[in-house]
Amino acid sequence: MSQFSVDLEFAQYLADRAQVISLSRFNALDLNVTQKPDLTPVSDADLAVETELRAQIAAHNPDDSVIGEEFGHTSLGERTWIIDPIDGTKNYVRGVPVWATLIALREGGKITVGLVSAPALGRRWWAEIGLGAWVQELGSDSPRRLYVSSVQKIGDASFSFSDQQGWDQSDFEGLRAATWRQRAYGDFWSHVLLAEGAVDVSAEPELALYDYAALLPIVAEAGGEASQFDGTPLPIHDPDIEPSLICSNGSLHQECLKLLKVQT
Repeated sequence: MSQFSVDLEFAQYLADRAQVISLSRFNALDLNVTQKPDLTPVSDADLAVETELRAQIAAHNPDDSVIGEEFGHTSLGERTWIIDPIDGTKNYVRGVPVWATLIALREGGKITVGLVSAPALGRRWWAEIGLGAWVQELGSDSPRRLYVSSVQKIGDASFSFSDQQGWDQSDFEGLRAATWRQRAYGDFWSHVLLAEGAVDVSAEPELALYDYAALLPIVAEAGGEASQFDGTPLPIHDPDIEPSLICSNGSLHQECLKLLKVQT
């Protein structure tokens, strides 16, 4: 019997399909990179991965909807797969191995499955609500369960982010000055490191649904907490909203919100 539920097993299958394409084009001399209207890059690998995953979903789960970064969304139904074919495209096109395919399933008004596959790093993280969060390294026979850190004081905390673009500088400076260590691990990497207990606070001022949907169950099942900067839950139904995201080990969350000038 598979160690995964049917939905998580399918997410793993999608990640396998994505990995074949993304790894084959990583560092390719003929990689084609263009600029989207929002001035962010998109490679032929981004497009090929999302095309393949949409085709697999249509073939195996034809009644399910899809929200993707590159091709928008299909008719939104009860079950919706949310896909970022390559999170970290700027890294990908420069040959930096910190990039991943993000896959989530929204069902019954919540994100029930989240998977992050970073093949160039040789690691894959996943979670299903109620079944824990896990990471598996390339070559390992079994996954390792994830738990957030037990750090209790913000002055002992490690804070990770992507870059300083888009931040209210007083918000950023508040977290920077209060924490022990600051590193721009970036994109998905900051948040899965939080789930692993290697980072205690991770935050980004603006993200799209496909950037964070897969991360939510991983952080939650590892024992962490995620919210917007004002303490409200992340929206999971409107792909056009771009909220802020702060994740913590839970113990530090209220203090982080206060540093962001918000009382809850």
